[in-house]
Amino acid sequence: MADILNVKVNEFMAKVIAKNPGESEFHQAVKEVVESLMPFIDANPKYKEAKILERMAEPERVIMFRVSWVDDNGEIQINRGYRIQMSSAIGPYKGGLRLHPTVNLGILKFLAFEQVLKNSLTTLPMGGAKGGSDFDPKGKSDNEIMRFCQAFMTELSKHIGADTDVPAGDIGTGGREIGYMFGQYKKLRNEFVGVLTGKALEWGGSLIRPEATGYGSVYFAQEMLATRGDSLKGKVCTVSGSGNVAQYTVEKLIQLGAKAVTLSDSSGYIYDPAGIDTEKLAWVMELKNIRRGRISEYADKFECEFVPGKTPWGVKCDCAFPSATQNEVNEDDANELIKNGCFVVSEGANMPSTPDAIEVYLKAKILYGPGKAANAGGVATSGLEMTQNSMRLPWTREEVDARLHQIMISIHQTCVKYGTEKDGFINYVKGANIGGFIKVADAMIAQGVV
Repeated sequence: MADILNVKVNEFMAKVIAKNPGESEFHQAVKEVVESLMPFIDANPKYKEAKILERMAEPERVIMFRVSWVDDNGEIQINRGYRIQMSSAIGPYKGGLRLHPTVNLGILKFLAFEQVLKNSLTTLPMGGAKGGSDFDPKGKSDNEIMRFCQAFMTELSKHIGADTDVPAGDIGTGGREIGYMFGQYKKLRNEFVGVLTGKALEWGGSLIRPEATGYGSVYFAQEMLATRGDSLKGKVCTVSGSGNVAQYTVEKLIQLGAKAVTLSDSSGYIYDPAGIDTEKLAWVMELKNIRRGRISEYADKFECEFVPGKTPWGVKCDCAFPSATQNEVNEDDANELIKNGCFVVSEGANMPSTPDAIEVYLKAKILYGPGKAANAGGVATSGLEMTQNSMRLPWTREEVDARLHQIMISIHQTCVKYGTEKDGFINYVKGANIGGFIKVADAMIAQGVV
């Protein structure tokens, strides 16, 4: 049976790779989903007959465009902009805009593909998309970033709208960038609508949105632990990254009585065995959000260890929260985590674990929450922001947090429903993929061949 499954997966992937050459991250994302779904689709032939999986792996629309802008020295700069509109089966396209020099078509297609299933899991009516540019905001002045964002939005505005496609922030795209893009959209279209999420509170943003991805990954870990009669209280946790997701992961861990001992950036990681408390976290937020400094400064300030050029997965812990970027945890890292006693991995980033690392988690039967489930809190709260924009009515912090918490509970319940195996082990990878797939697939069948 396993051999037959492998043949089917390999045949499917051969077609995907032939159509999308050189896009390794996209191939990886599709294969991980196909491996989970193939047995389910074989058992439910209506999805096979309608070729749902083949259609889901093909974007509805791919938009690429030139972004020309002028830097502070008066020199013309040229970047490439993208928007991958993957699926609108259950709602308007929804997904972030990533500004980073590594951005390319394959990375954005992987993110858009993941977004389809993630958005489906939230229970909210949102399709899947992703976009961005190879522009690097680091080292740029505010005026340079404004000019880039205005040039980028001038083209993107032709393809988005409150009922068509609602982008959000992502790596490199924070409140400043969203503000510049929103201002340009408003000027071009002469309308004040909820076309972007992640906006400032004063002009249509939602409370809890900055915190949502980090909070959500911790809520998901909490739900996983509850299946074994356990909680986060007293747990030692490693967290990668030091941006938005990592910061609020640590904040929620503190609130629930856990101890976060690491943070990282591209230069390396800090290990603070005493734990990152509220005061230290406030200092990190000022360092990263205002001064744009390096995490190594934390080690100098609080007299702890800084390990250059490494990720924190060798540190002994109970729970790990990969919150930086894709493929940051490899097979060796995963083995090291298990050897050191880690039995919970909840992903705050998108696809931060390689396929080999995931195999290690599943073989060890630890509690593993894949990104499309565990980090769905960010896009879920973006969806709540869209709802508030449509109502022209803001909710309180407590209301939004309660809705976010309930959505993460619902996502966990879906994973348990479709991922519980005969021996009682919950395969959250399988549960998330099947649970997210069914809603989109049924909508596609109902809407015909379009």
